[in-house]
Amino acid sequence: MSNMQGKVALITGASSGIGRATAEAFAEKGANVVVAARRKAELESLVASIQEKGGKATAIRTDVSVAKSVEEMVAHTIKVFGRLDYAINNAGIEGKFNGITDLTERDWDQVIDINLKGAFLCMKYEAKAMLKLNNGGAIVNIGSVNSFLGFPTGSAYVTSKHGLIGLTSSVSAELAPKGIRVNLLCPGVTDTPMHQRLRGIVGDDLYDKGLLPTVHLQRAGRPEEIAKAIIFLCSDESSYISGSTLTVDGGLTLTM
Repeated sequence: MSNMQGKVALITGASSGIGRATAEAFAEKGANVVVAARRKAELESLVASIQEKGGKATAIRTDVSVAKSVEEMVAHTIKVFGRLDYAINNAGIEGKFNGITDLTERDWDQVIDINLKGAFLCMKYEAKAMLKLNNGGAIVNIGSVNSFLGFPTGSAYVTSKHGLIGLTSSVSAELAPKGIRVNLLCPGVTDTPMHQRLRGIVGDDLYDKGLLPTVHLQRAGRPEEIAKAIIFLCSDESSYISGSTLTVDGGLTLTM
C-alpha cells in the first residue's frame, strides 16, 4: 500500500464504529488524522489512543448538517496540519424507522440533513481547501447497502443513502479532472453501534437467522475491514478509480 506518511486525513463520524476504525487505520499508515463528530469525549479518547501509539491527531466537535460547523472543521484541519489529502464523509444516523404515513417531517429532515446534506456540505468545504492547496486528494463518502436496497419503514434513511450515489458521481465529474478523486463506499451489515441498535429493533432471532444468513460470508463485517477498503480508495493503488461505488458487504446484496 502506498505511503501515507505526513498526509492528512479528515474523518467525520469518527467517535465510534467505522469512523473510529478508519481514523486508527490512517494513523497506522502514518497519516496525520483529524477526527470530527458531535460527541467530544469519544473524540478526545480516540486522539489520546492514537497519540499513545505515536501518531498525530486532533479533534473538533462538528455538526455536519450546519455549514458554519463544517467550514470550521476544515479550517481547523488546515490550521493544525497545513493540508488536506483525504476526506472521509462518514457521519450518519439511522433516524426513526416509521411507515410513510407516520414519519414526521421533522424526523425526515433530521436524517436527510445529516446523511445527505452533511455529505454535500463536507465536500463543498473539503473541495475548496483541496483546490486551493493544489495537491490533489481523495474523498470517500460512506453509503450503505441501502444505497441500493429499500426496506419497509426506512424511507428517510434509504433516500439519504440513495442520494449519495448521484452526489458522488456528480462531484467526481467536477473534481476528478482537477486531481481530486471522489468515490462512494457502501458497507453491509457491520458490527457497529448502529447495527447493534438494529439488532435491538428486529430482535436477535431475526437478525441471526434472517439477516446474517443472507451474507455470503455468514457473519457481520468488522469496522476495521471497512476501514481497509476506505484506505484503498484513498491510496495510489486506486489512482484510476473515481465516481465509483465499492460495496463491502460480504455478498449481501447478491442475495437480496
